[in-house]
Amino acid sequence: MQGQASFDYAVIRIVPRVERAEFINAGVIVFARTLRYLDARAHLDLERLRTLFPEADIAEIERHLLLIPKICAGGVGAGPIGELPQHERWHWLVAPRSTVIQTSEVHSGICTDPAKELEHLMKSFVLK
Repeated sequence: MQGQASFDYAVIRIVPRVERAEFINAGVIVFARTLRYLDARAHLDLERLRTLFPEADIAEIERHLLLIPKICAGGVGAGPIGELPQHERWHWLVAPRSTVIQTSEVHSGICTDPAKELEHLMKSFVLK
């Protein structure tokens, strides 16, 4: 069993109209540096998205959301960003941006299993 380790996380948000600052939580990214863990889960609530932004290009949004876990995993299949070291991929993923897909501010915590924490955060912020 692993001991306790610190971790950081950010909530992935879909912001249909950046100027209105309305958003839908669509996933979570978790980074535990000492455990060499970086992963993300995403889930898009299509009904909520269509309510806020009926003209949204859902296929495009879903395509970009699916890239986030690939970037976390790293490697050639994740493009140039996927070839960066893990901590640099984390910082790239949570960097502030003014696009339809954004992340919340970064939050920190302590856990023994970052994969379980990721699932807990998904249930708490996205799947509720």
